Amino acid sequence: MENGNNTFNELLEQEEKLFTVPRRGNILTGKVVQVLDNEVVVNIGYKSDGIIPLNEFSNNTDINLKDIIKEGEEIEVYVLKSDDGEGNVVLSKKRIDAIKNWELIEKVSQENESIIVKTGEAVKGGIIAYYKELRGFIPASQLSNEYVENLDEYLNKELEVNVIEVDKNKNKIIFSHRKILEVILKEKREKLWSTLEKDMVVKGEVKRLANFGAFVDLGGLDGLIHISEMSWGRIKHPKEVLNIGDIVEVYVKEIDKEKDRISLSLKQAKENPWDRIDEKYIVDDIIKGKVVKLVDFGAFIELEPGVEGLVHISQISETRIAKPSEVLEVGQTVDVKVIDVKKEEKRLGLSIKEAKESEDLEDYVYENEEEQSTIGDVLKSKEK
Repeated sequence: MENGNNTFNELLEQEEKLFTVPRRGNILTGKVVQVLDNEVVVNIGYKSDGIIPLNEFSNNTDINLKDIIKEGEEIEVYVLKSDDGEGNVVLSKKRIDAIKNWELIEKVSQENESIIVKTGEAVKGGIIAYYKELRGFIPASQLSNEYVENLDEYLNKELEVNVIEVDKNKNKIIFSHRKILEVILKEKREKLWSTLEKDMVVKGEVKRLANFGAFVDLGGLDGLIHISEMSWGRIKHPKEVLNIGDIVEVYVKEIDKEKDRISLSLKQAKENPWDRIDEKYIVDDIIKGKVVKLVDFGAFIELEPGVEGLVHISQISETRIAKPSEVLEVGQTVDVKVIDVKKEEKRLGLSIKEAKESEDLEDYVYENEEEQSTIGDVLKSKEK
């Protein structure tokens, strides 16, 4: 009899459930009986089936329902309407998801955990972002630890964020990607400070140029290359040597962790051209150079970046001149002869006058060789 009573009671419960009208706000468990292109049919134990329209299944209406859910699956649903006019109960899955997601978002916010969101469209002041079925906002100031000029760079991307503000009653969620980047940057800085040493040669990216130098990101820490440390030669502005975005090898000159300062050198990461000056420039060599500076006592000639030599005023012209500017101008290319090399003192003695005399002598020899060749040819023809 007990079994019979149980069966009878179960039948009564089923019948009662069958005729108990689902009300808006009820949360029920049902079984998927059919998946169509634009809706999902669910058996909720009521006399008529429940219908989940596509837009109540997910905020993303581009999905293919048949790829997401299968017949026979059990799901929780939220009742929207008891009757859609055709006898069906209108249900929502995304409302259930939203309830669960709000609980999760609040937990994440309290415990300062990170989550992954998908960014959507740009709006005034920031970007809309989605976490599952919840819609939130990332202010422009919370997108990066640097100034963001173009919000479009962050559209339709997955970003790791922290939840910095949540208010379920106002349907408000504020995300921050910046806080994630700040933690990463802090870790990078700590690691870099622990490994960076004076006299090392490291790689970095040029981030900013100023009249006095260039700031280089070493991977979490910025160092400064003063303009005097950019080239072995003369330059007037860093842009003559570097561009923003360049990846460069730099020499670590000084480190001051307390003041958060790193002094770098671009030129010292390369060979000093004076180290092999006596191999490259030999006395009596004639080479080309550029006039870079005129002074009362002579002219400075650049042979290559970082290597300059002096042409004394007495070695500029065969005729007497009062000042170098009478026959030379800055930027002019001239032939010079090496007359003295002092490696230790970083000095080169040059002569424009002797270079010209050597050239004139070569021309004379060449012309005479041609003349002698011509006479020889005539004599040979007479002998024949």
